[in-house]
This record gives sequence, structure tokens and C-alpha cells, in this order.
Amino acid sequence: MWWAVWLVVAVLLGAAEFFTLTLAFGLLAGAALVAAVAAGLGASVPLQLIAFVVAGGVGMVAVRPIARRHLALPPLSRDGSDALVGRSAVVTREVSSTGGLVHLSGEDWSARPYDEDLVIPAGVRVDVFEIEGATVLVHPRDPLTDPLTESLPRET
Repeated sequence: MWWAVWLVVAVLLGAAEFFTLTLAFGLLAGAALVAAVAAGLGASVPLQLIAFVVAGGVGMVAVRPIARRHLALPPLSRDGSDALVGRSAVVTREVSSTGGLVHLSGEDWSARPYDEDLVIPAGVRVDVFEIEGATVLVHPRDPLTDPLTESLPRET
């Protein structure tokens, strides 16, 4: 009979977890299931309570911090246009603050320089710094081809 009470408690705690997403109620629901198993095996009520407290305590102290830390991690892989950030492209039509084109991952993308004062000529390899809608914000990969540094003396 007590196993059924513990199952009802587990269901109620599971429902509370569903609505709050705190991880705490879910771990307590698991502890209630442990107590239900103890009751099903014929343990006395004090032993069922001890099983509930120990399982709930272990969950709260050991499992919850690890689970919260994993929930806070960023996704391991980027998808969609976010996956293009950091990639290299080639300017196919001069890129300035008014626009331009780059060839990126087999497609032509509209582009603007990340630094609005730059003008990047065709043929220069650039890195994608950011994506705004269907426009990539780029910066020259090689500082020697950066128009701002062309006036600097080059090493020979």
C-alpha cells in the first residue's frame, strides 16, 4: 500500500518539475521512486523515509550541480548561418560600407566590412566576423592587404 503512496508522490513531484524546470522536483521524484521500491520490497515506513531522504540528498548534493553546469554550457556545434562565423571567404566584388560580395562556402553572400572605414578590393581573402541577416561582416585575413596598412613599410 505504501508503494502506491510513494508513486503518487513521485508523479506529483514529476508534474511540479515539468512546470518549474528547476531539476529539484525531478530529483525528489526519483527519490520517491526509490522509496516506492523500498516499500515494494517490504521495508518499514522509517526505512522508506530514510531511502527517500538519502536518495533526495544525494541527488541534490551530487547530481543537481553537475546537471546545472551542463545546462549552462553552450551547444557544441553551431548550425545554420552561425556555423559560417570564423570561416574564410574571398571578395568577388569590392566590399565597402555600402556593400559588396564575397564567395563563402560555395555561395555568394552580400558583405560589408566589419570596420566601416575599410574598403576591401576583389580577390582579397577575408574572415567572417559576424552575420546580420543575409549579410556577412568581414575583415581582411592578411594585414598586408588591409587598405589601412598599405602605407606601412613592408619587410623585405
